[in-house]
Amino acid sequence: MQQSIPLKQSQTQVMVGAFVRSVYNWMAIGLALTGLVAYYVAQSEPMLRFIWQFKWGFFIGEIALVFILSARIHKMKASTATGMFITYAVLNGATMAFIFIVYSRASIASTFFICAGAFAALSAFGWVTKRDLSGLGSFMFMGLIGILIASVVNMFLRSPGMQMIISYVGVLVFAGLTAYDTQTIKHMALSQPAGVSAGAIRKGAIIGALKLYLDFILMFQYLLYIFGGSRD
Repeated sequence: MQQSIPLKQSQTQVMVGAFVRSVYNWMAIGLALTGLVAYYVAQSEPMLRFIWQFKWGFFIGEIALVFILSARIHKMKASTATGMFITYAVLNGATMAFIFIVYSRASIASTFFICAGAFAALSAFGWVTKRDLSGLGSFMFMGLIGILIASVVNMFLRSPGMQMIISYVGVLVFAGLTAYDTQTIKHMALSQPAGVSAGAIRKGAIIGALKLYLDFILMFQYLLYIFGGSRD
């Protein structure tokens, strides 16, 4: 009986480790796809024109994919969830191609590494902290709603000052959400039931990867607006 307890603990640690690795692996795959597609599309003027012409279609498609994945992932096959996540990463890469037109490659690279360092530190904090971050998550979600409303208003005002304020607030919001989402993923990993199917694990990893992917990408975009240098 005494030997069975360490054995169960060991099995739990293995399951948790496998789940967390899967989350971060899928997040890394999503980011890599987004970066590669963005760079490839930026080299083609016809593709840039096409995306700009149908930018609202791309935008609505991305929003729809996020909502469908978040709301219906438990009802879909793991392969479908994976395909939708990859599709979202590719579409997002296509629409992000314009950063290579607006900003210098040096500023994009430096901002990426700043964002990666901040993300790693925030994610580590979310994993090791004993404090319940659910209150922080709720507060940051309200901040996210405020950012969305302000961004829509600024689409008509076109105020650089207001955009800068939105960017600073956006960095803070997604910094907080990174820590909160990491803690949520930790709880997901620890609560995996024994004998759970590989498909269920994959779907859990995909939704976790999507959350962290969005935190990283949006924090990167706001940091790029703050620190990015325009092309000469």
